[in-house]
Amino acid sequence: MRVLVTGARGQLGNELRRCLESGRSEIGPVPACYAGADVDYVDYGELDISDAAAVDAWFAERGPYDLVVNCAAITNVDGCESDEEGAYRVNATGAENMARAAAACGGKVVHVSTDYVFPGTDPEPRHEDDPVGPISAYGRTKLAGEKLVMAACPRSFVVRTAWLYGYVGKNFVKTMLRLAREHGRISVVADQLGNPTSANDLAHEILAIAATEDYGIYHCTNDGTCSWFDFASAAVDLAGVPCEKEPLTSAEYKERFPNSADRPAYSSLDNAHLRATVGDDMRPWREALATYMDNLEELGD
Repeated sequence: MRVLVTGARGQLGNELRRCLESGRSEIGPVPACYAGADVDYVDYGELDISDAAAVDAWFAERGPYDLVVNCAAITNVDGCESDEEGAYRVNATGAENMARAAAACGGKVVHVSTDYVFPGTDPEPRHEDDPVGPISAYGRTKLAGEKLVMAACPRSFVVRTAWLYGYVGKNFVKTMLRLAREHGRISVVADQLGNPTSANDLAHEILAIAATEDYGIYHCTNDGTCSWFDFASAAVDLAGVPCEKEPLTSAEYKERFPNSADRPAYSSLDNAHLRATVGDDMRPWREALATYMDNLEELGD
């Protein structure tokens, strides 16, 4: 099997590499079809996915691929508000370029998307076929990417995830730990709810999904719903960092950071398609976070 992983130096890309090279994740073994796979790991420095000519040249020289997992994305939610056009080039046009190239060589493509495609106005976990309605530039560009990928490649998997954290790269958990250690205090929004998700768990399920022919949209998050405040509190408590914890409303956060993007109030996802196909092996979010905290010093950057 020949595989291409874009965004390979990001949180998810690193965990896909860890799983593919070791043959297992923290959940368990990955499908046997990946044993001995020939994998190209590429990041922005080697391939700008928003450049169609560069993508075509890469595939002409390195392809064909049986599977393309596109982890490359602009994920700075606030940054997307100030440059939606730039975010669209990567999150939508770039995703389409990868899907088109995968289709041209008969391959499958995995497009990683987000809970932010939903408006967050309904306090029930979202299913894959629920109406979308992003309220931020990030969500709009990722939703556009979903549609373009599915139109460009009939063998496509769209995998929506949320609140991702991995061992390598920046993330919310590392930021909260740093602030707690430096200031002895964290101030975190307590009225936005969703699903913290381990990048290692997500990599496991992506590889399981991609080994099938069950194409379509999937939700893939760790089990359980909490607030950003709950998530941050659990992380600093597990790390044993004493600090004052201040819950904020979204309105209070907006007052302090007026240029921040609007975020869904409730964006919890239900992994219904996973349960109906390969099975939902995603761990409870607190269990996955505890494992992460145990391993962070050894595996983190």
